[in-house]
Amino acid sequence: MAEPGRAGSGGAPPGDGQTPPGDGQTPPGEGQTPPGDGQTPPPERAGAAKPDLLREDDDSCSDYGSRDKPGTALGRTVPDGNVLFPDIFHTEHLLFYERFKAYQDYILADCKASEVKEFTAEYLEKVLEPSGWQAIWRTNVFDVLVEVVDVEYSALKAVVQLSEPFLCDSRDSTFTLECMQELLELKERQLPLQELWVVYDESGEFDQTALAVEHVRFFYQCIWRTWDEEEEDDFDYFVRCVEPRLRLHYDIIEHRVPSGLAADYQNLLSQCEELYRKFIDVRNSISSSDSDSEEENVSMVEGLKLYEKIEHLKQKLKLIENPLLRYVFGYQKHSGSQAKGLRPTGTKVIHVVSSVMVASLLQSLLRDKLCPESCGEELEIQFHNDPLTAVNACYEGDSVIICPGRYVVDGMFCIADSVELEGYGLPDDIVIEKRGKGDNFVDCTGANIKISSLKLVQHDAVEGILNVHHGKTTLENCVLQCETTGVTVRTSAELVMKKSDLYGAKNFLDEHYDIPKITMVNNMIHNNEGYGVVLVRPAMPSDVKDTSAETTKGNTEPTQSGDGTARVEGLRQGLPECITDELELYEQAEISEQTEGNYEIANELGATSAKKSQMLKKRLSELGITEADENLMSQEMFVSIVGNQFKWNGKGSFGTFIF
Repeated sequence: MAEPGRAGSGGAPPGDGQTPPGDGQTPPGEGQTPPGDGQTPPPERAGAAKPDLLREDDDSCSDYGSRDKPGTALGRTVPDGNVLFPDIFHTEHLLFYERFKAYQDYILADCKASEVKEFTAEYLEKVLEPSGWQAIWRTNVFDVLVEVVDVEYSALKAVVQLSEPFLCDSRDSTFTLECMQELLELKERQLPLQELWVVYDESGEFDQTALAVEHVRFFYQCIWRTWDEEEEDDFDYFVRCVEPRLRLHYDIIEHRVPSGLAADYQNLLSQCEELYRKFIDVRNSISSSDSDSEEENVSMVEGLKLYEKIEHLKQKLKLIENPLLRYVFGYQKHSGSQAKGLRPTGTKVIHVVSSVMVASLLQSLLRDKLCPESCGEELEIQFHNDPLTAVNACYEGDSVIICPGRYVVDGMFCIADSVELEGYGLPDDIVIEKRGKGDNFVDCTGANIKISSLKLVQHDAVEGILNVHHGKTTLENCVLQCETTGVTVRTSAELVMKKSDLYGAKNFLDEHYDIPKITMVNNMIHNNEGYGVVLVRPAMPSDVKDTSAETTKGNTEPTQSGDGTARVEGLRQGLPECITDELELYEQAEISEQTEGNYEIANELGATSAKKSQMLKKRLSELGITEADENLMSQEMFVSIVGNQFKWNGKGSFGTFIF
């Protein structure tokens, strides 16, 4: 067996001077290989030798120390409460890397969901001291000091007795020594390990015991789901469940996930657990009955309904656990800002933003932008030193002119009216930076929004840089320095993107569910960690039959262009004319490495359009409608994907995610 604590050969053990996530380390869930997609197989299970999670090479020094050195390497903490309990080991601060390596290399390895308890028990047998240590038994009602005299490894329980002197801190004074003795007898003196907090010992003898108990407690509190054992049992449980949930946990505690999304996840989890308990009760009532009564039939129907609800909630949970999709599907909320409409006076205002207004700048503005003759009417002008304040002051039809400068905003642009944001100069001279992790940078819900000649910069963001929820947003001659998902176009929205430069995103995502309208002309999509553009769409029946697609449900893979001409010819029937014209342009042109993404995107959008059209025809036919209205059948997007350049995107120019 390899030296415990190593990742393959030469890797550092958990806790050995690792940079914590968020401090120079690739953030959990960002830039990581998606679960099940190119994942390196976990190493062989630990052998008979007792792994030492606190030890590394003899000639090196661990932050946690080793058994060769006297004394504990773990911290201590004082328990809360009114009773003077002894200090306990401080293990709740473990880094993502430490937990990841422990579960992958020592505890779960390549086990299936049904084998989790068995693998955990085998791990505990190697590292957990069977007796001689104290712990605080914690419940929702009381804390009490106990001494461990044995361990039932297969049950993940410790055999305990009350320590002397008797120490108990309870919410109710009725928990006397006699009551506690009686309670332990009812439990056969066996307590779940996750309810025990190991008492601190400076000798170092119980360091691994404290860590092992912490790993068990964290796993059953934060990773394990009561329904996991009933999931498909032919996959690697660590890759499919443990890793994404562990990454999400650290994304949340390090504020890499919006608070609203984290709250949604916990609510969904609580709902799913409650429904699952009801489902188990119904299933048990059916299995315990031998009769074929009407009551049992009703129970079966109720059970099926509960099962469908549970599966729906589980899918939502998996979407949020997936770092690629959580921002697209998991969090459908937005600011909900209401459009103000026209001013009561009916006037329109030009808002001028400048940190400092000097005479020469004002003269230039009057000549180029504020001349009454060019506007045909008398103008009302308001001055601001902050672009966020200017946008918040806008009504329908207003415009915002932002003068050169670097503006740092602490908040989100919520644009609910038809307004125009224009930089006065070159984009690199008019920079708006988002401060803090917060929510989206720019949220658009107005009917007709125009943004031009601006540079938007994100730092340490947790959501996308631009989110188009409703209406039409035109982005022209802009530079977007992104993090997370980049630009997202929601259902029924329209994005026109021209001559813009987008880079730094984990993915540039156009949600393609009810077919938003998307135009991308002469843009530079480069230096993005994933694909330049990702098309996200639900699986269709034809996807299962189409063996040439080579896409697996739940995994993002690049569209295989192969013989593109042949594929396009096979899709022509049923395509809107605008899309077939678009594809003909690509057939006539030589496709270069930098522009091949245009062809792939138009090709895939055409395929999706044809499939949706066929499905709609089928549904209308089932309803007895044999001649569909052409306007109804052509309610697809007008797609223009022309002249875009795709460079240095981590996984290629274009990928499709089918869910």
